[in-house]
Amino acid sequence: MIGSEYPRYLTKTSKRFNPIELAEITRKIVCKTCSDGAEARKYTDFYVVWVYQGIATGYVVGCNLRCVFCWSDFSRDYPELYGEFYRPDEVAEKLRRLCVEEGVERARISGGEPTICLDHLVQVVEEVEHIPEIETFLLETNGILLGYDESYVKKLAQFKKLIVRVSLKAGTPEEFSRRTGALPEFHELQFRAIRNLLKHGITTYVAAVTDPRLVKPEERREIFRKTSEIDPVLAQILEEETIDPYETSLMRLEAAGIDLSQ
Repeated sequence: MIGSEYPRYLTKTSKRFNPIELAEITRKIVCKTCSDGAEARKYTDFYVVWVYQGIATGYVVGCNLRCVFCWSDFSRDYPELYGEFYRPDEVAEKLRRLCVEEGVERARISGGEPTICLDHLVQVVEEVEHIPEIETFLLETNGILLGYDESYVKKLAQFKKLIVRVSLKAGTPEEFSRRTGALPEFHELQFRAIRNLLKHGITTYVAAVTDPRLVKPEERREIFRKTSEIDPVLAQILEEETIDPYETSLMRLEAAGIDLSQ
């Protein structure tokens, strides 16, 4: 059972939380070990979306942040209520089949935070390494756990098909906390994740929410400055994201008391 203190979507009175602790609580809900040692994880759906020139996507349940602009469905906030468990080989086969049916060569896990169930993620990518129909596996992550524990990155560094995209949420600890619900001192872990990934030779890209309705020019400059200190090339190709009007995004922004029209 989840306690009453489990963070859902943010409100004006939400308590700030430790995202490392939330990752572990959520892991116990959305991951389970099978009798043969494989780790299964909850997913809500599998289908191809036409970003990145087409990519087969598995949508996982559960995250360790509560971003106010998040587009993912309510399985993020209520992981106990949504999804079905799939083994790593089942996930890889679903992604392979989608690639063949839709004529795409890329696959990813999205929706929630993939690194929460690290063993599952590693086992999925290991399966994908042996699937010729899948050329690239994209890991989209908030980077918190990859910055917190470098051993996570070491486990991922063995895979040739893996590309990691770290999604930055803010340029300052204060704004990071306001937008994600996490305590401000965990902001730096996103940037440490980028350092860890580059250190271990993993192809890495950076994205950041820089929507001017939410992010002031000085904060945007800070995002680019911090990224450039790590790698100037990454800063040059940083992907800037705006907030799309998904129903879930609009509801979460309203609940948090953030009005983008002002």
